Amino acid sequence: MAKVLCVLYDDPKDGYPTSYARDDLPKIDHYPGGQTTPTPKAIDFTPGELLGSVSGELGLRNFLESQGHTLVVTSDKEGADSVLDRELPDTDVVISQPFWPAYLTAERIAKAPNLKLAITAGIGSDHVDLDAAIANKITVAEVTYCNSISVAEHVVMMTLGLVRNYLPSYQVVLDGGWNIADCVERSYDLEGMHVGTVAAGRIGLAVLRRLAPFDVKLHYTDRHRLPESVERELNLTFHPDAASMVPVCDVVTINAPLHPETEGLFGDKLIGTMKRGAYLINTARAKIADRDAVDRALRSGQLAGYAGDVWFPQPAPADHPWRTMPHHGMTPHISGSSLSAQARYAAGTREILESWLDGTPIRDEYLIVDGGRLAGAGAHSYSTKS
Repeated sequence: MAKVLCVLYDDPKDGYPTSYARDDLPKIDHYPGGQTTPTPKAIDFTPGELLGSVSGELGLRNFLESQGHTLVVTSDKEGADSVLDRELPDTDVVISQPFWPAYLTAERIAKAPNLKLAITAGIGSDHVDLDAAIANKITVAEVTYCNSISVAEHVVMMTLGLVRNYLPSYQVVLDGGWNIADCVERSYDLEGMHVGTVAAGRIGLAVLRRLAPFDVKLHYTDRHRLPESVERELNLTFHPDAASMVPVCDVVTINAPLHPETEGLFGDKLIGTMKRGAYLINTARAKIADRDAVDRALRSGQLAGYAGDVWFPQPAPADHPWRTMPHHGMTPHISGSSLSAQARYAAGTREILESWLDGTPIRDEYLIVDGGRLAGAGAHSYSTKS
């Protein structure tokens, strides 16, 4: 029998919901391009419920315990005496979300001799030391595409929020004011601007498709160039790297995975080549942008705005400079954790567990590391230090 350790974020302050704002979710059975949504044998939850918090348990308890497996669910993951660290030594499977990551460092992996499978309930497995997973023959899997559209929608929202100066204008209303000049002195139209994405995979391409109707000029860079038909359809301009793209863009959105080639990419040097007054959107991973360089660029006016919902570490400490820097539109890491997305990544987590427990192959598109090497989606998107 397997022991499954699931690390989820805390319930709402007022307790686990007993009702929800909406009664149902739109039914989606496939993603753009044809990949089907998760197809577990069954689910033990109602789509639209809060599944990513401790009481939600990703809807897994009945499924696992009915087969004799052990499920431990916790939000306590920091420090040597955390529940995560105490339970890890005899754990077979760790499940974590990017929004509340259980950092599976090389040190933690060394203390978990039974660990065979690390599942990301969502997308983005950089909280797992992939080199250590490869060395220890640990399978790493994530629910590819489950919340890519969710994140793309968040990027569009943040782009418009910054360019149109939405958040400060909303604050004027909350404060009881009517200060129109204060609201519009930093407000512009997105129409006609040059917008570029660093990476044009599932999220980046979805962002480009959603921004095209705004009559912007679209740019992208990616290690895998898009088909010519897509470039023609969206009137895209391809750039061989970020350094050649960002100087021409008014808005840059980062949609790349974190790996050695992207870590620290947006530092003082690259940001310094951007247009003065450009906007930077980062819903990918915080360490792709240098924390202090972003703060400096906003205070100097080199950047007109920065928005994102990824931080390092997560959760961010109260004194993190991104909480107080000017002209930001930061959120906690929520872009891919809408209730709509949770239904898909909870179902996908169960699908992965069903395959692993039954000894049948996990979907190739869900695999990041398998058999001691990068595999599936991981071979396409990640690189290792070695």
